[in-house]
Amino acid sequence: MELEILYAIQGMHTDWLDSVMIVISALGNSGIFWIALALVMLAPKKTRKCGGVMLAAMALSFLFGNILIKNLVGRARPCAVDTSVRLLIPFPSEYSFPSGHTLNGFTAATVIFLHFRKAGIAALCFAGIIAFSRMYLFVHYPTDILAGLLLGILDAVVMYFVIEKLRLKRK
Repeated sequence: MELEILYAIQGMHTDWLDSVMIVISALGNSGIFWIALALVMLAPKKTRKCGGVMLAAMALSFLFGNILIKNLVGRARPCAVDTSVRLLIPFPSEYSFPSGHTLNGFTAATVIFLHFRKAGIAALCFAGIIAFSRMYLFVHYPTDILAGLLLGILDAVVMYFVIEKLRLKRK
């Protein structure tokens, strides 16, 4: 059933959308967009706390999602299962479950949402677009995306409250 969803998404391809999705997906590579955003947010006092929580939450997501769960599950990517679909990006070397792009995006975007609602909504939308790009590019199943989304939100909320509790304890 998941492949059927991916095949339906493959019907959306156009030259213009292919170019857009390649760029959007690349912004999520290794969480670089979100890490850069968090580092920028560390500078102004108004956003410093958010930037720090983002980095801590993304580190937690990396450990649990990319290091632990990906290697425990060891799920092959859809592009490895059906090699007839032409890839527009290089074949990813890691396992498929959960989606690291989605995990990073929703971890960072949820932290932003917890600190700044309006900016957080925009960040969540952007994280969703990055997540969709991974299915569009045929490198993740829908459940990889769903798992990355849920784990990202969970990691962000846990880290937000742990850091808040530590901050209150210090005072």
